[in-house]
Amino acid sequence: MILILDFGSQYTQLIARRVREARVYCEIHPFNLDPEKIRAMAPRGIILSGGPASLYDSGAPDIADEVLELGCPVLGICYGMYVIAQHLGARSAGAQAREYGPAMLTIDRPDPLFARIGGSQHQVWMSHGDRLEAIPPALFAIAHSANSPYAAVCSDDGRLRGIQFHPEVAHTPCGAQVLRNFVLDICGEPGDWTMTGFIESQLQALRARVGDHDRVLMALSGGVDSAVAAVLIHRAIGRRLKCIFVDTGLLRAGERQRLEENFGQRLGIDLDVVDESALFLQRLAQVIDPEQKRRIIGHTFIDVFEREAARLGGARFLAQGTLYPDVIESVSFKGPSAVIKSHHNVGGLPERMRLELIEPLRELFKDEVREVGRRLGLGAEIVEREPFPGPGLAVRIVGEVTRDRLELLRRADAVVMDEISSAGIGGSLWQAFAVLLPLKTVGVMGDGRTYESVIAIRAVESQDGMTADWARLDPALLARISSRITNEVRGVNRVVYDITSKPPATIEWE
Repeated sequence: MILILDFGSQYTQLIARRVREARVYCEIHPFNLDPEKIRAMAPRGIILSGGPASLYDSGAPDIADEVLELGCPVLGICYGMYVIAQHLGARSAGAQAREYGPAMLTIDRPDPLFARIGGSQHQVWMSHGDRLEAIPPALFAIAHSANSPYAAVCSDDGRLRGIQFHPEVAHTPCGAQVLRNFVLDICGEPGDWTMTGFIESQLQALRARVGDHDRVLMALSGGVDSAVAAVLIHRAIGRRLKCIFVDTGLLRAGERQRLEENFGQRLGIDLDVVDESALFLQRLAQVIDPEQKRRIIGHTFIDVFEREAARLGGARFLAQGTLYPDVIESVSFKGPSAVIKSHHNVGGLPERMRLELIEPLRELFKDEVREVGRRLGLGAEIVEREPFPGPGLAVRIVGEVTRDRLELLRRADAVVMDEISSAGIGGSLWQAFAVLLPLKTVGVMGDGRTYESVIAIRAVESQDGMTADWARLDPALLARISSRITNEVRGVNRVVYDITSKPPATIEWE
């Protein structure tokens, strides 16, 4: 594996994506991970991410000296490069060296890090406030830019390297190859990590952990993640998996029927449907804060599952379709990186749980989960389904969640889904959905004045949900959606379109 130590960069997840694309397994951990734990992981290489801190900040994040003494290759990116250089005695300059945006990198001497990228000059993306001004004898320069005399450095023994630019972003065209060179050539990874291998290793791990007699309850939502997790666990332990679908009352139109048909009838997975819509709505009454909504939903899920486990008897484990982005966005790595939001199946869980969690997809990104689903034989109607948040429509209603507001949003969302499907563009979108806003506007219908709700339409394109761009939908399609919603959904007189990317926004509104 390749270990990525996170100093809080907004691009850390992209580093992991690029490493995975090279068919190399990697994990992200906080920068201050105990060196003994790192040693136990036995990584083939370590990548130190960038970060928002300055070397001149009081208490600037740092690694232990032992991390650079483990014997494996280390690559520092931006702030990570300063960390390596400082440990070796380099001198840095502060804020006057700031550089943000495109820059031209000039390679001064051959190095395996820059193999197979062609030529000596390359456009790269810079985002830094410090720079190296002088380097110790243990380091030598391998590249520079107009603003950075030491834009890339290497240690005398060839084990430690640092680069000022960000190779993980699309704005550095040669960046993916630079990272491939590091993990494959310099670290010696074989590049043979595949979803088939992942499936086999997870089947073995599941059988070993669950044993021959224990039962597993599966939190089945009907989305891609829980569906793939359910089929994977079912293949490992068969009928000892019991899937529970909780009707929270926060679902899209037709969700419950679709799930019963796909899983109970077609896949032959043991499935119980539990209608707890009244309980969820009761607990969400008068709740406005989105984080509180997510926590309430997460806690209520666990309450229901623990009750079902007691009723069924013999269940020791609770399985969920948690993905790596859920974990990354829900857990703060001390300080530099911030918790973006709690996912109902990660940060929203109560500290006390009687069921042990099983999360077989916890280290995968969404596109990797889809590939697992294909290899498990799941059809496109499940594998290609767009993501739907665990808290459901509760996080697409800005403000209080009530039965009437849910029904209004559900009808508007059904129009969006129908029009996107009719246009044949669902496969090119990451998500498309409606959001109910907590405000009303004046309108006119017929000869009368109206004062009704506003629906926002959100459609984005993305590879894995970590970053996303708003979709440039055909204006004629948007016009049809708007016309149908204002005509067919009583209580809505205005429709707006969200043209914000992620970042700065998240995909969901809450």
